Amino acid sequence: MSEPLKPRLVEGDPRELTLLDVNARFMRHEQFQRLVANIRADGALTSTPLVWNDSESGRRIVLSGNHRTKAAVEAGLERIWWMEITEPLPRQRQIALQLAHNAIVGEDDPATLKSLYEELEDVSMRLYSGLDDKTLDLLDEVSVPSLAEANLDFATVQIVFLPDEKEAAEKAFEAARKAASADARWLARIEQYDSVLDTLDTVKGAHNIGNVAAVFAIILALVERHLGELADGWYDPDEQTATRKGTAPVETVLATRTMPADAAAVVQRAIDRMERDGDIEAGQRWRALELWAADYLAGAA
Repeated sequence: MSEPLKPRLVEGDPRELTLLDVNARFMRHEQFQRLVANIRADGALTSTPLVWNDSESGRRIVLSGNHRTKAAVEAGLERIWWMEITEPLPRQRQIALQLAHNAIVGEDDPATLKSLYEELEDVSMRLYSGLDDKTLDLLDEVSVPSLAEANLDFATVQIVFLPDEKEAAEKAFEAARKAASADARWLARIEQYDSVLDTLDTVKGAHNIGNVAAVFAIILALVERHLGELADGWYDPDEQTATRKGTAPVETVLATRTMPADAAAVVQRAIDRMERDGDIEAGQRWRALELWAADYLAGAA
C-alpha cells in the first residue's frame, strides 16, 4: 500500500515548471486556443495542476495539467497556483498518478448538459464553456477508420460546410486534385499541419470569426483569386515552356473559372463553328485556345 500523499498549494511562475515528455492526454489545436482565451479572460487558472517537486533533480514536474500550464504561459500569466507533492515518487507511481488524473473523470447527463447549455444566452459564455454540437450530440457520430501505423504523429480534422459553401468547396478540391497528379493518400509533415493551423488562426483573427468552415470558405476564396499562380506547377515563365508532361487545368492558364456570359457566348459560337468546319476535333475544344494563341503570337512576331 502506498503512503498517503500530502500535497500543498504553491504559487509560482509556470515557466519554471517542467512539462511531461510523454503525455497520453492530447488536446486539439482549436481546443487549446479556446483554453488559452479562457485563461486570458479569467486572468488566472481556475483549476490547479498537480506538480511533483523532485528533490534529486531540482525540477518541478507537472504530472497532471500540462495543457493548463502551457496555456497559462501562452496567455501571459506570470504566476499560477498548483498542488505540489514533495514526497519521493517512484516512476511507477508517477505514471499511475498521471493516468489516474486523465482517466478517472465523471460523465455528463446529456439532457441536463443540454438544458444548462441552453440557459447560456450570451454567445461568448457558450464559447467559453467549450461545448460544441458534437458534445451535445447534435451532429451524427463520426467514425474514423483506425490507422495501422499507430506510431504516426497525426491529427484528424473535420470540416463542416454550409449548403451554399459545399459546391464551391468541392470545385476547389477538385481543381487541387487535377493540379497535382498524385495518389489519393497524401502524407504531409507535421510542420505542414502546423502551418495550416497557423493559417486558420490568421484568417480567424483577420475576420474575427470562429467557425472553421467559414474560415475555409475565405481561404478557398483567396485561392480562387490566385488561380493563375498555380501555373508554377507546370509552367516555366522564363523559358515559357511546360515543365512536365500530362495536362494542366485551364483555370491556371486563364486565372479564373468564370467569364462574363456575353463574352462566353462569343467564344462558344467560335468553338462550335471550328468543330463544324473540322478545324478542331470533337471533344478537343481546348485546341481552339491553342490555335488562337498561336495565330496571335505569329502576328506579334
